[in-house]
Amino acid sequence: MKAAIYREFAGPVTIESVPDPAPTNRGVVIRVEATGLCRSDWHGWMGHDPDIRLPHVPGHELAGVIEAVGKQVTAWKIGQRVTLPFVCGCGTCTECAAGHQQVCDRQFQPGFTHWGSFAKYVAIDYADANLVGLPEEIDFVTAASLGCRFATAFRAIVDQGRVSAGQWVAVHGSGGVGLSAIMIASALGANVIAIDINDQKLDFARTMGAVETIDATTVDDVAAQVHTLTGGGAHLSIDALGSPTTCFNSIASLRKRGKHVQVGLMLASHKHPSIPMDKVIAGELAILGSHGMQAHRYPAMLAMIRAGKLQPEKLVAQTIDLADAPGALTSMDQHRGTGVTVIDHFG
Repeated sequence: MKAAIYREFAGPVTIESVPDPAPTNRGVVIRVEATGLCRSDWHGWMGHDPDIRLPHVPGHELAGVIEAVGKQVTAWKIGQRVTLPFVCGCGTCTECAAGHQQVCDRQFQPGFTHWGSFAKYVAIDYADANLVGLPEEIDFVTAASLGCRFATAFRAIVDQGRVSAGQWVAVHGSGGVGLSAIMIASALGANVIAIDINDQKLDFARTMGAVETIDATTVDDVAAQVHTLTGGGAHLSIDALGSPTTCFNSIASLRKRGKHVQVGLMLASHKHPSIPMDKVIAGELAILGSHGMQAHRYPAMLAMIRAGKLQPEKLVAQTIDLADAPGALTSMDQHRGTGVTVIDHFG
C-alpha cells in the first residue's frame, strides 16, 4: 500500500509503498476512506511525542470500512463503516473498567503509538472496545473530521466543561479544535467569545456561532477584555491552541468558580507553563484537562449531528490527495487558512 512516512523527526515526509498491515487477534484492519490532518500530527513529526518510533506513518483522524478482522473480535465484521477515537482503550485496565478509555493505562493511538492512517490501510487494536459504527447519512470526510478535534471539543465542552445555556464561554484559538468548540457550545445555548490573532479565522468563528471576537494582537490584555465583554468573566474558558500565553489568558479570563479546560497540547518547551495561581485560589477556579473522547460517548455527539444541531461538515475547508499530505503536514505551524483539511484519495 501507499503511505506517507518519515524516518527522522522534522525531516522529509515521503509517499512510499509499504507492506499492508494485518490485524492483531483483538484488532481490525480498516480501509481508510478519509483521514484528517491535525496539528497533533505536526507535533509528532517534530518529535514532541515520546511514543513515536521511527520510521513512522502519521494520521489519527480516520473513517473507513473494515477490511480484516482478528480472531478474538466479536462485535465487528468485514464491510462495516466505522470511525473511532484517536485514543483507544484496552478495555480491561482499571480506567477502562470505569468508562475512562480516553486515559487508558495501555492505550493504543494510531499515528502515535502505532502507524497511522496516512495510508490506504491502518491496523487498529482493541476493536471491540473502540470502534464506532458510522451512520449511512454521515459521509467519510465528515466522519474523519470528528476523530480528534471535534470529538475532543465535544468532551471538553459537554463532559468536562458541563456548559449550560446562557453561560459565557471563551475559546482561545480558532483552529480546528477551537472552531469545533465554538459550534458545540453555541448549539447548547452558550454565548461564545472567540479569541485569535487572525482576522480571517475570527470572521469564520462568527459563522460557527461566536457572538463576540477578540483579536489578541489589538488589545493589551485579552483576559481583561473577556471580563469586560462578559460582565465579570467567562463561566468556561478553553485553551484550544496550547501555548503558555493562551493557557494563562484562558485561566485569567474566568469569573469566580469558573472552569478552565486545557485542550491544546502543551508539549516540548511549553509543557510547564506559568499560570495565575493567585486567581485560581482566590476565585476557586477549576483547572481541567481533556484528552479525546471515549467511544461510548460518540452516540450523543452523532445524535446531535443527525438531528442537524451540529454541522461538522462546515469545518471542512478542503480535501486533498495523499500525495499532497507531506507538504500539508510540514507546513501546519504556519497557520494558513481556516477549517480542517482531509485526505480522501489514496492512490
